[in-house]
Amino acid sequence: MEIENVFENGGFYMIEEIDIPFEEEILRNPYTLKAWFRYIDHKSEQPIAQQIFVYERALKELPGSYKIWKRYLDLRREKVQDLNPVRYEKEYLKVNNCFERALVLLHKMPRIWIDYCSFLMKQCRVIKTRRTFDRALKALPITQHPRIWEIYLKFAREIGGETAIRLYRRYLKLEPDHVEEYIDLLLSMDRYDEAAKRLAQVVNNDRFQSMHGKSNYQLWMELCELICEHPHEIKSLKVEPIIRSGIRRFTDQVGKLWNSLASYWIKLQHFEKARDVFEEGISTVMTVRDFTQIFDTYAKAEETFIEKKMEEAAKRVEEGIDDPKEDLKLDLRLMRFEQLMDRRPFLVNDVLLRQNPNNVHEWEKRVSLWKDNHEKIVETYSTAMRTVDPKKATGKFHELWVNFAKYYEKGDDLESARTIFEKATHVNFKNVNDLAFVWCEYAEMELRHKFYDKAIEVMSLATVPVGNPNVDFRDENIPVQRRVFKSIKLWSFYVDLEESIGTIESTRAVYDRVLELKIANPQIIINYANFLEENKYFEESFKVYERGVELFNYPIAFEIWNVYLTKFIARYGGAKLERARDLFEQALEKCPPKYSKPLYLMYGKLEEDYGLARHAMRIYDRATRAVADEDRFDMFNFYIAKASANFGVTYTREIYERAIEVLPDKEAKDMCLKYAELERKLGEIDRARALYAHASQFCDPRIVPSFWQIWHDFEVKHGNEDTFKEMLRIKRSVQAQYNTEVNFISAQILATRQANQSTQQGLQPNVSDQTNAPNAMQLIEQETIQNMGNNSKVVKAMAFVPASTQTKKENENSDENVNPDEITMDMDEE
Repeated sequence: MEIENVFENGGFYMIEEIDIPFEEEILRNPYTLKAWFRYIDHKSEQPIAQQIFVYERALKELPGSYKIWKRYLDLRREKVQDLNPVRYEKEYLKVNNCFERALVLLHKMPRIWIDYCSFLMKQCRVIKTRRTFDRALKALPITQHPRIWEIYLKFAREIGGETAIRLYRRYLKLEPDHVEEYIDLLLSMDRYDEAAKRLAQVVNNDRFQSMHGKSNYQLWMELCELICEHPHEIKSLKVEPIIRSGIRRFTDQVGKLWNSLASYWIKLQHFEKARDVFEEGISTVMTVRDFTQIFDTYAKAEETFIEKKMEEAAKRVEEGIDDPKEDLKLDLRLMRFEQLMDRRPFLVNDVLLRQNPNNVHEWEKRVSLWKDNHEKIVETYSTAMRTVDPKKATGKFHELWVNFAKYYEKGDDLESARTIFEKATHVNFKNVNDLAFVWCEYAEMELRHKFYDKAIEVMSLATVPVGNPNVDFRDENIPVQRRVFKSIKLWSFYVDLEESIGTIESTRAVYDRVLELKIANPQIIINYANFLEENKYFEESFKVYERGVELFNYPIAFEIWNVYLTKFIARYGGAKLERARDLFEQALEKCPPKYSKPLYLMYGKLEEDYGLARHAMRIYDRATRAVADEDRFDMFNFYIAKASANFGVTYTREIYERAIEVLPDKEAKDMCLKYAELERKLGEIDRARALYAHASQFCDPRIVPSFWQIWHDFEVKHGNEDTFKEMLRIKRSVQAQYNTEVNFISAQILATRQANQSTQQGLQPNVSDQTNAPNAMQLIEQETIQNMGNNSKVVKAMAFVPASTQTKKENENSDENVNPDEITMDMDEE
């Protein structure tokens, strides 16, 4: 029902009997919101006219109430939201009128404006809606504008056209960071020129932060793609300067930007400019990746254009049209494309040389690319010599000079090759050996052409000191020309040259010069001595050896002494025995124990062959004290063998006894076994038994059962019941002693584990493995001893006691501990 009709009739027919309590309440309290809301809620199930009637009466009493207006407007909008705004225009106008009435007093309420504008957007009233948005922006404070602009921009995107553009321009004054939305709008409306202009402004603004998380590079790429895809529409920007600035700025994407610039000119049909861009790109890029991108695009563009021209030519042939100019253009393009493909290796080489002009390998490759082009090869070598910095060269720069000279040599132009070598000798190379290599190659070239005197002259010139002869060879701050005369590589070649084509005197002079400079290595010493020996200068060769041992310390001196003494003995034998003895004493004076064993053996052999046997024995005795610990056991065995051969087996007893005293437990045990075997063969059963008793302190029965088996067999063969019992008693005491030591217990456990593992693998652990078990467990023993601290007890080595004394003490102990009730048992029962 019409609202006007409701009030013309007074509207009292809408008041029913159930409404009287509410009517009475609002009559008593007409300005109370709760009373009106209770009345409104009471009418919520009534027809719309009755609800409107109550709302209008409430608003008449409380015209500035936001809550009443909000509920009233929501009710009115809800009733028309599903209606067609054109067909039911009057109903929409009534709602609009309600919004206008509300805004008279509530124009500062953004929610009212938002609802009103959103309601107008559903109606076909563009101007009315736009002006209402403008009124809202004028009425509300600036802090509330973003809420209005959110739906205002939605309205702008829906209507599009010039209105949308102008609205976005206004919005960017408030929020300039949302320019990307404006650019997207322009692109959707095909306004490419203005979009490119705005995008260029964004790219040039270093402070701009993309709302979509795009980097400055991504924005650049979007700008390049935009102007390259729509070159005809872009009028406000100078495209080429923009892309070139991007090339300077984004050095990691140079290839893509060059291709974009060339694509721009291709789409404008400026093919020659595009070709110039491609050529400039491939001649300036610094990486192979960028070059490959540009070159592939360049080649593809040329192929496409050639295909197009060939299709046109084929069409002309079909039509019978003869056009020499177009045919000539096609031939030129084919020839240009072929030339481009031929240039590719050179262009790639140019890129690598621009990347690192000191790359010697690439210069060599460039020379090989020219093949038989003499002028270009010489030009390339010359350019390389001027460009490469010797201190920064990557590769062997000296070989580049040598190859340049060899190129002239192959062409039989020796004068030019000599000139190149002369220039190369003045280059300050990175390393002294590089310059030495140049000098040696210079001399070898002269040798190849049989200019022997010239070769010697070259080497003599190379070895002349320049400036201070005491210069430090390793000082990098000094030019290599002043240090090269101390290069052993240079002198080695020089002496080889003199030995081959020089005289004995000149060769000796060169060798002596090397020794004077104190740069000789052991090989030089040996070569010099061999050279003198070959020429029958034996005493002179021995002097060279003596100078060599003065120059070098051990272990190098050991090798020289070894050769020297061998040569001396081979030369004189026993003729100069005292001199040979002095030499050996000199060699052994400062010789470390590690290297003394061969010298002592050679010394002893000398005395055996040409001297006295007792002198040889004294030398071997000295050797057992002087050699390294790991060689002492072998030295004792050798000494015993020699003593037995020269003086009989009885002479070796003292040696055995001293060996047992000084050797470690494991080796002392082995020595005891050998000594005991010797005494057994000599029939000294008591002495052998005493040795077994002495060795027992080193042998844990659980770890070294082989020793106790040997002693068991010995007692079975040579002993009696008492000696057998004594052996068992010693075995039990040794086992008890080892059981009280934590470190030995650990060793036993580890040995047992190893034995079990061997058994599981089908391998029976042999006696030698068990004998070596304590050595394998040395680490565990050391750790256990450290953990025990001061409480640990280490078994002290027992000094060897002669057989008679040892047997006497054992018998006394046996008598004291006799048990008449003891049960006799053999080894198996134990």
